[in-house]
Amino acid sequence: MTTLYLYILKKVHYMVADPGYDDHQLYESSLKIGFQLVFPIRRYKNTPEERLRLVNFYESSPGQVIYSRRGISIEPLIQYIKSVFRIDPVPARGYDKVSGIILLAVLLYQLLVYYNCKIQKKDNPRRMIKYMLGC
Repeated sequence: MTTLYLYILKKVHYMVADPGYDDHQLYESSLKIGFQLVFPIRRYKNTPEERLRLVNFYESSPGQVIYSRRGISIEPLIQYIKSVFRIDPVPARGYDKVSGIILLAVLLYQLLVYYNCKIQKKDNPRRMIKYMLGC
């Protein structure tokens, strides 16, 4: 990993994820880098002690506050991008193909924001960007 990338990750204490990221190896890797994944996690009948710590943190007040921010940050933006570019469901399978489509949609979205704010010389470009992000 690049130095800048590691520097940014060292500033991150928690990272919110979907339930699909419930993977022991991924969780251990995140701890080695220096942040903790926060995602919905279930308690089972014979849940190991290590997993119970994850369950307890997710169910705690700080865990719920951290996870609740997911709904007001990334989810509305992803939904907006999917609706604007009509890519729900994504017309491809496989990480490489899907990531290419999503990255292209994000690039196009950023170009639209740039066009609306800079080229059209709007009065308040910051307000326009917030509007486009749904804030």
